[in-house]
Amino acid sequence: MNIIGINAFHADSSACLIVDGVLISAVEEERFNRIKHWAGFPIESIKYCLKESNLKISDIDHISLNIDPKANYFKKVLFLIKHKPSLKLIFNRLKKKNKYNSIKEIIDNEFKDNIFKGQITHIEHHFAHLSSAFHVSPYEKSCVLSVDGFGDFASTAWGYANGTKIQIDNKIYFPHSLGIFYQAITQYLGFKNYGDEYKIMGLAPYGKPTYVDQLKKILLIKKDGKFELNLDYFKFHKENFNYRWENGKVEIEDLYTDKIIDLLGPERKQNEQLNEFHKDLAHSTQKVYEEAFLNILNNLYKKYQNENLCIAGGCGMNSVANGKIKDNTKFKNIYVQPAAGDAGGAIGAAFATYYKNTNNKRVFQMKHAYWGTSFDNNQILECINKNKKSIKDQKCSIKYFSENNELNKIVAKDISDGKIIGWFQGKMEWGPRALGNRSILGDPRRSDMKDILNLKIKRRESFRPFAPSILREHVSNWFKNDDEVPFMMKVYQIKDDKIKDIPAVTHVDGSGRLQTVYQETNKKYYDLINEFYKITNIPLVLNTSFNENEPIVSKPDEALDCFLRTKMDTLVMENYIIKRL
Repeated sequence: MNIIGINAFHADSSACLIVDGVLISAVEEERFNRIKHWAGFPIESIKYCLKESNLKISDIDHISLNIDPKANYFKKVLFLIKHKPSLKLIFNRLKKKNKYNSIKEIIDNEFKDNIFKGQITHIEHHFAHLSSAFHVSPYEKSCVLSVDGFGDFASTAWGYANGTKIQIDNKIYFPHSLGIFYQAITQYLGFKNYGDEYKIMGLAPYGKPTYVDQLKKILLIKKDGKFELNLDYFKFHKENFNYRWENGKVEIEDLYTDKIIDLLGPERKQNEQLNEFHKDLAHSTQKVYEEAFLNILNNLYKKYQNENLCIAGGCGMNSVANGKIKDNTKFKNIYVQPAAGDAGGAIGAAFATYYKNTNNKRVFQMKHAYWGTSFDNNQILECINKNKKSIKDQKCSIKYFSENNELNKIVAKDISDGKIIGWFQGKMEWGPRALGNRSILGDPRRSDMKDILNLKIKRRESFRPFAPSILREHVSNWFKNDDEVPFMMKVYQIKDDKIKDIPAVTHVDGSGRLQTVYQETNKKYYDLINEFYKITNIPLVLNTSFNENEPIVSKPDEALDCFLRTKMDTLVMENYIIKRL
């Protein structure tokens, strides 16, 4: 059975392909069209998935979407009766629904020479999220939790999974949402772009929990694991709220009413300097979020007494909260797949459809995130030759290495000498994290490396941390928690005696958002870090995404362009090294 899963007409549009229950490819549309969080139809992603597997659209049995317009129907009717939202808001929702009904037409138009004969399948949003985590996890049985903004009129769902079956016990419905709570404060603090919530995570450790009491007037946490928003502080549910995705770019107006300004004071302007109030509010927001999140989890464990947990949904990207689960609940094993947000719903839709239509056992486990585009040395050379004049104009050398061992030794030495490396190899990562295939690398020992990277390349807020990629077998020597973190989805405290050795990847609170690196899933990256370890006795490198205020680079041309327009010292593309002299 061949199934394409898609997340369409929603932020982080994406597609994947599974064949007989095994994931073959998965990619986000933004990597092709270069528009961050793009929210249209993922046609280029679908074409890539088909090309990668030598399939035609006529070979596909199902195209599965991570949305079901019929889901939670009676909850929607009750809301309309009770709240009487504006007619324009209702019209906009119906217009969006019609987009999903037109998918067969879009497919037919794009593949005119080859007819899609399969079924269009709709999977409820949160069921797709839960499937995206559990059905690719290492667990036979597990508690499951999905938390995000909204999807199919719900924001949260939790329950239990066994074998291939997922049972949802409870949901929290529109308009109550942890994702909306976090996003609203993110906007209030002047970070208005869609997806800016990670900036609050980065800012939070600089502050104190001064405003917890005020925020608990906005988010009401209940004893049974549930929560509610105090709707007096929000407008997204009742006015003609603007949620636009024209031409695929997501734009959301402020979610909150002026009452939040009455409670907290004037909102931060976008370019206003951050002060103690902003830092304290960020810290308080993260703390209140964590309390609500852990409240759900403790109630979930109390019911099922199972130490395994799978998390999905946009809030599953809150790696700080994820890193606190072991110390604050009885869960011992936590799995979060690399695209926990809405892009990952494509995988969930595909796997949910597969298990709905077969009695087969699970045969696939997602141990790595490398499911996207790749380029061989011939394609790299073609890119270099095409841009040779620009490379020479910037006084760069070009060298080919037939052996990875020799290349890794040179690059590891460059990192140890304080050079900044663009690292482009293998298949592109699935999800928003660079995990050693589309990465910028640096020396974690240098206290000034964070400032150098922000100034020379990333051009981003100075308070945001950089991540350590660490050899798996060394985690217990460097971090207070010994855990599997292949997708950089958990933040743990660095051991006190090690902080001085790796200041560039240690956040202000002594934590690091680690990635555990394995020889069996990424040998070249593992061997590079190991070479750095031989030189420095430090088994980790600084890792950040290969981009500059854009989607992560996908093609060699994009990697080379980013290298040439920034001040990176070295670019590695497969077996080629381009160095500034």
